Amino acid sequence: QVQLVESGGGLVQAGGSLRLSCTASGRTFSRYGMGWFRQAPGKEREFVAAINYSGGSTYYADSVKGRFTISRDNTKNTMYLQMNSLKPEDTAVYYCAAGRFGYAKEEVEYYEYWGQGTQVTVSS
Repeated sequence: QVQLVESGGGLVQAGGSLRLSCTASGRTFSRYGMGWFRQAPGKEREFVAAINYSGGSTYYADSVKGRFTISRDNTKNTMYLQMNSLKPEDTAVYYCAAGRFGYAKEEVEYYEYWGQGTQVTVSS
């Protein structure tokens, strides 16, 4: 069992930056592939970025490529999402997720554990 807690969301102006954190409980964090997803009001949850168990492989949605960076620190049981050049369309609740098999995947179905989400609002 893994429990995930996101933090770092907030209100920022367009062009600004935020860094989200996802801290996991338990001693097996380093075995999990991790991902960030987001959900805007009235829309389905969508993939943002993913990272494999070691941090050596990352994968991004086209909409955030070049602006967002996913990383992890297995010594701290924490994953990060550095978000730069934010746009109003990035406004959503951001969720972190953990998948047992260690891969970086974009499919929602791969992930077994989810955090409660953190709100990111980008004003124009």
